[in-house]
Amino acid sequence: MLYELLFEPLSSAFGALRVFGYITVRTTMATFTALVIGLLIGPWLIRRLRSAQIGQYIRAEGPQSHQWKAGTPTMGGLLIGMATIVPTLLWADLSNVYVGIALVAFVGFGLIGFLDDYNKLAKKQNLGLTSRQKLGFQIALTLLIGLVLIGLSSRGDYSTELSLPFAKNLQPELVIQSLLGSPVTLPFAYVGFFGWLFFVLAGTANGVNLTDGLDGLAIGLTVVCAGALAILAYVAGHAEISAYLDVPSVPLAAELTIFCGAIVGASLAFLWYNAHPAEIFMGDVGSLSLGGALATVAVLAKQEVVLLLIGAVFVIETVSVILQVGSFKLTGKRIFRMSPIHHHFEQLGWPESKIITRLWIVGLIMALMALSTLKLR
Repeated sequence: MLYELLFEPLSSAFGALRVFGYITVRTTMATFTALVIGLLIGPWLIRRLRSAQIGQYIRAEGPQSHQWKAGTPTMGGLLIGMATIVPTLLWADLSNVYVGIALVAFVGFGLIGFLDDYNKLAKKQNLGLTSRQKLGFQIALTLLIGLVLIGLSSRGDYSTELSLPFAKNLQPELVIQSLLGSPVTLPFAYVGFFGWLFFVLAGTANGVNLTDGLDGLAIGLTVVCAGALAILAYVAGHAEISAYLDVPSVPLAAELTIFCGAIVGASLAFLWYNAHPAEIFMGDVGSLSLGGALATVAVLAKQEVVLLLIGAVFVIETVSVILQVGSFKLTGKRIFRMSPIHHHFEQLGWPESKIITRLWIVGLIMALMALSTLKLR
C-alpha cells in the first residue's frame, strides 16, 4: 500500500525514497512494523480475552501438569493475524499476485481455526470442529488456491513441476498430460497436482497445530521456518542468484520475502507473551493460519520438498501421532507414552522449558541443513 501510493510515485522526485524499492529494506521494515504492532496490542488483547472469558480448555486425558493452564486466554492467533496482515499490506507490492495468494491462504486457514476455537468455547470443552468438517474446509481452500495456481501456470507465472533438491535435472510434472500414450481427461490430469498441494498445505497446517502444545514451542519454530523461507523466496525471486545456485527462478516470489518478514516479526511479538509460563495461547486460529501460510510460501517459491527439512519438527510431531494412532488401532499398544511426541518427553520427566529449547535447537539445525541445499545442488 505504502509502496504503490507513496514510495513508488515519489521516488523519482525524492531520490532517498528509492531505497524502499529494495525488497531487503521493505522486509526489514515489515518485520519491525509487525513486531511493534504485536507488542503494542498484546496487553490489550489479553485483557479483552480475559474479560470475555475466552480461556483455554485442557483435555482431561492430556498431561496432568497442564491442567493449571486451563483458563489461560486463547485465540491469540488474532494478534498474529493483525501483526502480519497490516505490515504486509503496508510494505509489499500488492499488485503481485503471489502476495495475494499468500494472504488468502493465511486468512483462509485462520478462519478454519477460528471456527474450531469458537466451537470449543461454545461447547465449553476441548472439542471443536469434527475431523470431517476440518478436512472439508481444508479441501475447499486447497481447491481454491489450486485453481488460481493452474490459471497462473497457463500464462507462465507458475510452474506445476516439482522441484527436487540434489536433482536439478529431475523436475517431475504434477499435471498428467498422457497415460500410456493416450491423452488424459482434464479432471484426472490434475489429480496429482491437487493431491500434492493438499498434502503440503493441510499437512503443514495440521503439523503446526499438533506442535502447539507447549508454551512457545510452535511459535518459536515458526520464527525459524519463516526466516528460512524468506531467504528461499528471495533467492528464487532473484534472477542472478537463482541461476548461480541452480534454484528454480520464480520472479514473483521475491515479494513473499516481505510476507515472511512480517510473520517473523509477528511471531516474535507473540512469543513475548507466549513464552513459558504463557500469558496467552495462539489457538487453532493461529496455528492453522501460520502453517497454511508457510506451506503456501513454499509452494509458490517451489520449495515444497525443502519445507520438509525446514519444518522437520512439525513433521516429527505429526508422524508421532500417526504412528501412535496406527499402532493402537492395529495392536492395541502404544509406541509413545503420549502423543504428540513432546508430551512423550514430558511423561519421561523432562521439564517443559527443556523440551521447548531442545526442539527449537533441532528446528534450527534442520533449517540450516535445508538452506545448505542451495549450494549443494
